[in-house]
Amino acid sequence: MKVTSRSFTITGALAMSAIVLAGCTAPAGEPGEGSEEPQFEGSLTVWVDADRAGVLEDAAAAFEDERGVSVELVTKDFGAIRDEFITQAPTGNGPDIIVGAHDGLGKLVQNGVVSPLELGDKASEFQDVAVAAMSYEGQTYGLPYSVENIALVRNVDIAPEAPETFDDLIAAGQAAVAEGAAEYPFLVGLDPAAADPYHLYPLQASFGAPVFEITADGTYDPTTLALGNEGGEAFAVKLREWGQAGILNTNISGDIAREEFVAGKSGYFLTGPWNLPAIKEAGINYAIDPIPSAGGETATPFVGVQGFYISSESENQLAANEFLVNYVGTDEVQTALYEVGGRAPALLSAFEAAQSDADVAAFGAVGAEGVPMPNVPAMDVVWSDWGSTEVAIINGQGDPVELWRAMVESIQSKITG
Repeated sequence: MKVTSRSFTITGALAMSAIVLAGCTAPAGEPGEGSEEPQFEGSLTVWVDADRAGVLEDAAAAFEDERGVSVELVTKDFGAIRDEFITQAPTGNGPDIIVGAHDGLGKLVQNGVVSPLELGDKASEFQDVAVAAMSYEGQTYGLPYSVENIALVRNVDIAPEAPETFDDLIAAGQAAVAEGAAEYPFLVGLDPAAADPYHLYPLQASFGAPVFEITADGTYDPTTLALGNEGGEAFAVKLREWGQAGILNTNISGDIAREEFVAGKSGYFLTGPWNLPAIKEAGINYAIDPIPSAGGETATPFVGVQGFYISSESENQLAANEFLVNYVGTDEVQTALYEVGGRAPALLSAFEAAQSDADVAAFGAVGAEGVPMPNVPAMDVVWSDWGSTEVAIINGQGDPVELWRAMVESIQSKITG
């Protein structure tokens, strides 16, 4: 197997400021000269999914043994934790800590249910993009443990060389079909009603059309919708062109795309590491490449980050901060979380070790060009119009620029109320 990779240098911007918790006079885990070691007591309750619960058991036991604070791990469905937490936290019946994805952070902050996390000097030990994703309006709220993103997976036997541009990919893919070496020039899973803005975003971004304006510090300005700029409209025109040419097909779902790629029917598959097990099992000779640009600028995928948050209603926030930063934020735990979840560690030292797996290194190299998926609450109203409009454009249900402009107007009206 040939894997294309580059040296991994995270370029995502770091947007955070230190929030010193009451009673803590030095960065977490680093008592200042002349200061006393913080004293901990009581207990912590952590809401976590089943996979992560098993990993945290040893860390919880060590924390109780070394710090005298018991940690109760309560298993919940990952997808239900955020909304249940928002409901329960204000009543005082919620946990001290929850696990969650970074794109829900804005809603958590908006509801006032999470407290800033004091990472101190340890912030530099995590991938910048992971800390940026766990930050909101200049403050860091979460302890990241994993990052993931999509990349271009290539069947080397059908497509021996990595494409320089998306036009190159299309040309090579169509040539393979014409020669009978492939059935599809390119595969990406789409939904017949909602397309897949997540997977198509790198191509859109290469036209210089992010969802929201990205500020100088790398965070999003939720008041400025950037979808409607000239680049966004140029992308809309390309969507129609790709639909007409059969490059994009809304009848090919994610499952179908995976099945056809593992059957050797295409040289290119835009996907994430979650589909690698099936690709490996099928014996496909594959490479993992950067996503080629369609619009001239870098094709930046969304980066998804998962981590842990501290409840604003916790009566033991100092202990919660200590547990996350100095127990969950360790090589041992971050590596174990990676081994269970298959997502690259957020902690740099654990990530460097994980790069002994060429697939992790290759996806990480692509993620280095990525941006955190927007974690602002306004993003909640973007997805539906965005996806349905992509479907309409791909399937030729109107003028692409007019459809795109109507989408932007609809989204903007929902954001402004």
